[in-house]
Amino acid sequence: MGLIHIYCGNGKGKTTAAVGLALRAAGQGMKVHFIQFLKGSETGEINILKHIKGISVERCDRNYGFYNTMSDKDKTEIICCHNKMLANAIVLANQESIDMLIMDEFNAAYNYGLMDKVTAENFIINKPEHLELIITGRNPDKKIIEKADYVSCIKAVKHPYEKGINARKGIEY
Repeated sequence: MGLIHIYCGNGKGKTTAAVGLALRAAGQGMKVHFIQFLKGSETGEINILKHIKGISVERCDRNYGFYNTMSDKDKTEIICCHNKMLANAIVLANQESIDMLIMDEFNAAYNYGLMDKVTAENFIINKPEHLELIITGRNPDKKIIEKADYVSCIKAVKHPYEKGINARKGIEY
């Protein structure tokens, strides 16, 4: 029986927690599909996940940047990409081709309307019973929290960004 996990909050570590769970699951022979919304630049976790047996990774073919800097054309393109990834994940889950689905940065993409929200909600509410579903990102919708079995909120107490230290290779990306 698969459950629903949410890693949320304004602290660092939501994607890292999901990646750790992907590694644990793959290490036990589970098939993991990791889809990443919004993020498109090179990251250490994506670089290594692509090489691990039992883990597949899907993301958009380019980095669109932050929502508030996207053009209308960028928003249209990223919605199309997100909807394709979501549709593919739903097919894989329903065919029982995967045991775990990680939807990284789902909450932001969902909240910004950068996907078909009805399809996303219906999938989460009616997810296949066998599927372990992991959702990350800030500010999850109340309906999704209610459906979840695990909700872990990562709180930022202190972050080097506050001192003007930018994201560092191998640490934040």
